Amino acid sequence: MLTWPGYKAGRGMEYKAKVITGLLTATCVFSIIALILSAVHVKDVFLPPGSKFGLVFDAGSTHTALYVYQWPADKENGTGIVSQVESCTVNGSGISSYADDPTGAGASLKPCLDKAMTAIPAEQQRQTPTYLGATAGMRLLREQNSTKADQVFAEVSKTIREYPVDFRGAQILTGNEEGAFGWITVNYLLETLIKFSFTGKWEHPQNTEVLGALDLGGASTQITFQPGVTIEDKNTSVHFRLYGTNYSLYTHSYLCYGQMQALKRLTAALHQDSLYAQQISQPCYPKGYQENITIAEIYDSPCVPIPSMLSPAQVLTVTGTGNPAACRAAILKLFNFTCGANRTCGFDGVYQPPVRGQFFAFSGFYYTFSFLNLTSQQSLSHVNATVWDFCNNTWSKLVETFPQNKEHLHTYCMVGLYILTLLVDGYKFDEHTWSNIHFSQKAGNTDIGWTLGYMLNLTNMIPMEALEHVKGQQPSLWAGAISFIVLAIVAGLVAILLQCFWKSK
Repeated sequence: MLTWPGYKAGRGMEYKAKVITGLLTATCVFSIIALILSAVHVKDVFLPPGSKFGLVFDAGSTHTALYVYQWPADKENGTGIVSQVESCTVNGSGISSYADDPTGAGASLKPCLDKAMTAIPAEQQRQTPTYLGATAGMRLLREQNSTKADQVFAEVSKTIREYPVDFRGAQILTGNEEGAFGWITVNYLLETLIKFSFTGKWEHPQNTEVLGALDLGGASTQITFQPGVTIEDKNTSVHFRLYGTNYSLYTHSYLCYGQMQALKRLTAALHQDSLYAQQISQPCYPKGYQENITIAEIYDSPCVPIPSMLSPAQVLTVTGTGNPAACRAAILKLFNFTCGANRTCGFDGVYQPPVRGQFFAFSGFYYTFSFLNLTSQQSLSHVNATVWDFCNNTWSKLVETFPQNKEHLHTYCMVGLYILTLLVDGYKFDEHTWSNIHFSQKAGNTDIGWTLGYMLNLTNMIPMEALEHVKGQQPSLWAGAISFIVLAIVAGLVAILLQCFWKSK
């Protein structure tokens, strides 16, 4: 028979066992509930894609610029959704100007490459595709001296390879590639190729017309658009597949018709009117302007071959006469507007269908017309009158009015009249279609040029990454499962503590 103390101890042991059993039971119940909650309504979830980066050097005839682009590692119908995250203008002239100092061409790129490295995460730099595309300046140098062109490319390639990037080479773009990639840039930025819809998806815009692209560089000019007729000359036709849609475009690039080469050709033509004179009367320069130039400065390009009897070191005096009528007449002589029978053409016998739709005019078109305050959709007659009024100003009046623009001030009359001639007489815009031209430098925060289109087209060839696949469920169920897991852990720990420290007396 139990004594009273023994009876109390037995009752204590029994109570302890019941409490621990209850806690263990609660632990099991809570665990089962947490397991059930974590298993119901589980869905496949794809984590947001990471980003990829790309670098493109635009090695133009007058300057070089570096652009840093970024896009999601997955793609939309095979093409990346690309945005510009950084840009940098290289100090000095274009790389073609380093023909006699190729190492200088490479060294000039380093400050911009250093800047680009700060914009790309260090762990992604070695996977960043990097390209250098050269345009008309290097096309001309290659024609003039292919050995020097190769030396320049070798030095810029050597410099880029010193950086932790995936350098994929330097190349000279064809004129048609330059024009077509510029067209892609314009239409991508203006959302005619793809657009983010209100449903939260990237979609191809319905019933949206693509725009044409007009580009004026220092050595060449390009026109690209989607014509309303079949393209008769296949040499002027390019095809792209972007975001699941096919595009057939007309494009042509006119080498030696960029604004700097056109000015050289014009000066050479005026000089050859009186070949042995020491003076050149320049009707496109303002009255009162004068400068000294050498024969070599005029005839230093394949666009302007030097007459054999001239000495490159000979110095000529160029005097402005400020005569817009004579200037336009001289500019017209730079073009050949004769077309073959049964053929529509732009100039120099090059086939061109009639211009159609809206156009974006950028680079030299924009810079000159922006200075002349002619980028606000003014009529052709207003633009023409404004340029002629500007050409009638004397040099002293221009310097007084525009003291900050003195370096290029004497050229704006010539370039303004040249643009009018190119667009109206060359590309065949008229009073009606002129209003379809939009002069612009940027769309959004992104520069208009060929480099973005180049990168967009390349993302068709850059493999996309598979999205990371995980399991997921509704937040409320997930929170409930976590709560019961916590309760199960607490109940289990209390049971262990009671077992260890609850002593019966």
